[in-house]
Amino acid sequence: MSSAKEESVNAVIDPATGEFKRPAAQFRNFISSKSNAEFPPEKGRYHLYVSYACPWAHRTLIVRKLKGLEDIISFTSVHWYMDLGGWRFVTPDEHLPGDNVAPDPINHVNNVRELYLLADPTYNGRFSVPVLWDRKLKTIVSNESSEIIRMLNTEFDGLVGEEFRGVNLVPEELREKIDELNTWIYDDINNGVYKSGIAKTQEAYEQAVTAVFTSLDRVENILQASSGPYLLGSQLTEADVRLYPTIVRFDVVYVTLFKTNLKTIRDGYPNIHRWLQHLYWDIPDFKETTSFEHIKKHYFKSLLPLNPNGIVPLGPLPDIREK
Repeated sequence: MSSAKEESVNAVIDPATGEFKRPAAQFRNFISSKSNAEFPPEKGRYHLYVSYACPWAHRTLIVRKLKGLEDIISFTSVHWYMDLGGWRFVTPDEHLPGDNVAPDPINHVNNVRELYLLADPTYNGRFSVPVLWDRKLKTIVSNESSEIIRMLNTEFDGLVGEEFRGVNLVPEELREKIDELNTWIYDDINNGVYKSGIAKTQEAYEQAVTAVFTSLDRVENILQASSGPYLLGSQLTEADVRLYPTIVRFDVVYVTLFKTNLKTIRDGYPNIHRWLQHLYWDIPDFKETTSFEHIKKHYFKSLLPLNPNGIVPLGPLPDIREK
């Protein structure tokens, strides 16, 4: 008999090919500064539910800090452990590292599943993070990270100071290039590591791993030719933000657990490694939202079908090499 976790993994596996298929998010509302918007930007109205372990949630934490929204949008992180019921909140007597790893202060539910059912009692999809919650309407605005970060990038500019209004991760002149990068980086790298690790056939695994490293080679070449430290030159963009959570987890988790082990970032990709070191060591918003304890413990202790004994590797050390 399969465990609940195995059933959860199998639920997104194509039985014909053994390939991992990520289901689409189902809450797709948008905060808008346009008049008469159902979800207007307001200070204190919205709350992010995240996991420090989850790469999709990680991107929302980064953008929240880059845009100076700490006093506008609050957040709570769940426990790093995903139990049989999915993501759960810590109990009052549990103390984990990281800001706002706490019991749910808004709805006082025990887990993310209860949060979704509070928003929609008929919901039968995945109980994922991030979740952008509307305190006023008591519902989920969005559980699609790519759309949440677009909202955070523009729709709250009227509530922040000039310093942060000047931060635009998707400038109009670069939008087409950013969208192009996002498309293949998502397919082959962000989601590609999962397609590698959760594949159920040798063919599906090899196809996914090949795509991961072909696209990492492509990123390496882009950074080699870049006129600045970022993917699109001298300006930090959404493309960098979306790539970072995968790359920062690559050596410490994916190489081992997901068997993406043809190369490491630190020894196989000098330009990507330099880019990673710059983001982590030089821009506090990246380092301050990165918790290797949450990351490593979550993957190695929660994904038991891939690591049945739940043993967490000691290395690689250090998590990120100093510049």
